[in-house]
Amino acid sequence: MINIHNLSKIYRAEDVQTHALNEVSLNIKEGEFLAIMGPSGCGKSTFLNILGLLDSASAGSYQFEEREMIGLSERKKSDVRKKNIGFIFQNFNLIDELTVYENIELPLIYNGVSSAERKRKVEEIMEKINIAHRSKHYPQQLSGGQQQRAAVARALVTKPKLILADEPTGNLDSSNGNEVMNLLAELHREGSTIVMVTHSSYDAGFASRIINMKDGEIFNEEHASQRKDVFEKADAGAFE
Repeated sequence: MINIHNLSKIYRAEDVQTHALNEVSLNIKEGEFLAIMGPSGCGKSTFLNILGLLDSASAGSYQFEEREMIGLSERKKSDVRKKNIGFIFQNFNLIDELTVYENIELPLIYNGVSSAERKRKVEEIMEKINIAHRSKHYPQQLSGGQQQRAAVARALVTKPKLILADEPTGNLDSSNGNEVMNLLAELHREGSTIVMVTHSSYDAGFASRIINMKDGEIFNEEHASQRKDVFEKADAGAFE
């Protein structure tokens, strides 16, 4: 699904160059749940932003479904993003002036979906994520866990091929954080492709593969078979 080869990102400020990514190569299969770990400043969020076409690489190749993303115009990148990628952020990024329903509906409006079809899709995903009872509430009226559920519903309402999650439990207590991770694990079991950046070894244990980054490079990776003890934490009743 995703093929990355020798991807680099260099930030330049006057005479100083900072290598955020240094010739990273990685393949991500359809249906995989990949966790990216590493200390702050290691390049993991930069890598996620490039995957999500929110930032551009300085060099290398990024192919999404065999189509080269490097060098695409901003308009074409926006089209790929809207049609294929769902984002889950640490800070939820819900719009305070919109209800839960309206926040979830927004990506469908951007994609030009009809009013009747939007209603069907929003109601369907709210039921699935168990947030329908909060549809008329505003973000500030929700708990942190409920806000993240709304954010997950918004990310999924377009049925994206790729879900990118940046520290999805970073602002949640352990109970709400575990609820969100169980939800992501259920999505993975249903076939979703997920790439998650996290500082949490516990959260990473839900993934099928873990890569560790340091100084803009991948220095090792683990597979689920090496971490069965934590991988089996996923709760089959995530949506109940």
